[in-house]
Amino acid sequence: MQKTLTIATFIFMLLSCNTKAPTKSYPFYLGTYTQGESKGIYQGRLNAAGTFDSLQLAAVSNNPSFLCFAYGNKVLLAVNEVDTDGSGTLASYLIDDGQLKLVDTAKSGGAHPCHVNVNAKGDVLISNYTGGSLGLVKVTDNGQLSELSDVARHAGQSRTGRQTKPHVHSAWYTNNPQEAIVIDLGLDKLFFYDIKGNRLVVKDSLAVETGSGPRHAVFHPKQSVLYVANELNSTLTVLSKPDKKSWKVLNSMSTLPDDFKGESYCADIRISPDGRFLYVSNRGHNSLAIFSINHSGEALTPIAHTSVKGVWPRNFALTADGEYLLVANQHSNNLVSFKRDKQTGLLTYLDDIKADAPVCVLFEQ
Repeated sequence: MQKTLTIATFIFMLLSCNTKAPTKSYPFYLGTYTQGESKGIYQGRLNAAGTFDSLQLAAVSNNPSFLCFAYGNKVLLAVNEVDTDGSGTLASYLIDDGQLKLVDTAKSGGAHPCHVNVNAKGDVLISNYTGGSLGLVKVTDNGQLSELSDVARHAGQSRTGRQTKPHVHSAWYTNNPQEAIVIDLGLDKLFFYDIKGNRLVVKDSLAVETGSGPRHAVFHPKQSVLYVANELNSTLTVLSKPDKKSWKVLNSMSTLPDDFKGESYCADIRISPDGRFLYVSNRGHNSLAIFSINHSGEALTPIAHTSVKGVWPRNFALTADGEYLLVANQHSNNLVSFKRDKQTGLLTYLDDIKADAPVCVLFEQ
């Protein structure tokens, strides 16, 4: 009897050793510019150690410069940053085992769309940079797109250069899925919109520092605080909503080292899942600026600048668990992964892979 048990135990152990445990990985999609070797949208994967497993073409597309998911990870939306008779396009894809099946396209409501966002109801906001406008399109859970429901066109100017006319750069839904903050780099303003059925309604606007060129933003996960990355003067602006009614500018700070003398332009901004650290990309200085955040979310302390191991970090993203950070270096044609220390916020280089003109990184959630 004892011998039988021993043999059974041995067989169980042998089978257990031959059974592979599931390996955690981090799938992502990559939007690109396609004037060079790139063909469109790519699908990649970081393995459990944060190094690259693969990068494969998922869909042929023209300048798919910004991506977002709709209805969980069921539908992928991509703007095509082009100007065809005064408009770019929005494309929708169903996701099937990492591959993308094109479902539909719609006009974006202005030239060179550079950002897209969607709420749980399928209201899609498209930011048209050259067109200086915000487009509204509806998407269903099977990827069907409506025609343009509405277009809001901004007017005015802030100063000279790139600010002689509106340049809508991004739109961000608040905790209320029918409200959004729309950032206009050309006007140095944040616009506050309501989405009422098929209409875009401007409620108010807020001016930031003249010449700052606000570009992207991120909300604190626990506090009523908003952080805005300003492209043209390489600063970070902190806003709060103390009365729960209106946003107020608290302060701004540089994203560059004090001794840096060259040209540099902010691009993207992200916050750690726990709300303790903020990251901003510097194109020119070619770094990620890292800030620690106090409990209220209103006070930031610069703690480091980490080289992105490439040139022109246009976009970057954190994995959902905050373990890793992936940077898209547009001009050096590479993606770089970093390990993130959750206690200090600091980054350690892990790996890189060739990618032609990478623009937008989107991890599956």
